[in-house]
Amino acid sequence: MADLLLEVSRDTYEEEVLNSELPVLVDFWGPRCAPCLAMMPEIEKMAQEYEGKIKFCKVNCTENRRLAVELKVMALPTHLFYKGGELVGKLVGGEVTKENIVAKLEELLA
Repeated sequence: MADLLLEVSRDTYEEEVLNSELPVLVDFWGPRCAPCLAMMPEIEKMAQEYEGKIKFCKVNCTENRRLAVELKVMALPTHLFYKGGELVGKLVGGEVTKENIVAKLEELLA
């Protein structure tokens, strides 16, 4: 299951996210972010459900502060949604619910 949720960094972001053939959800999280950790099992389940249709990536903001700043990720959790290398959606903080994520994923597939 863990390999369906690919850990990306500043060095691999362009290759794994921007150059992906599939639409991508990027989960920005932190080891001290309780909502992030609570949501992680749901994200892993979604990664299984959408396997082969949407790529799921995660960025540990504690280890990748520079990338988070470059992408203007100012709060956790933050989820960014990409299609064709373009940012097409964003959920931040309290917006990060299972229902909202599924709605955005379905938009990516539409």
